[in-house]
Amino acid sequence: MIDKNASRPICAVDYAFKRIGGKYKGRILWYLYNRSVMRYGELKKVFTDITPKMLSQTLKELEGDQLINRVVYMEVPPKVEYNLTPVGEELIPFINYLREWGEKQMEKDNETIKLTC
Repeated sequence: MIDKNASRPICAVDYAFKRIGGKYKGRILWYLYNRSVMRYGELKKVFTDITPKMLSQTLKELEGDQLINRVVYMEVPPKVEYNLTPVGEELIPFINYLREWGEKQMEKDNETIKLTC
């Protein structure tokens, strides 16, 4: 997604984090990878810590950055599905690496609750 008011990326890392940074984008990409296709309602149930407005905005940004596809079925009630684009799929190995790193850090911190993504 191109924001004309945003500053230009300084380097490739800055560019990447502008597209996938934030609290929810990586998690949404990971869930879409694991489930192939998800509807808005399914995403809303999974992400209980996000407001509907923020979820919609994040999905629009991911779609604008061509990381996810939004497919609208013209039926009543309207049906909308989301899935990863090939560009979004390229990020999965890196997100998986971050997941593995997070698990190791949680073990080091002696976390008693095992979170699963």
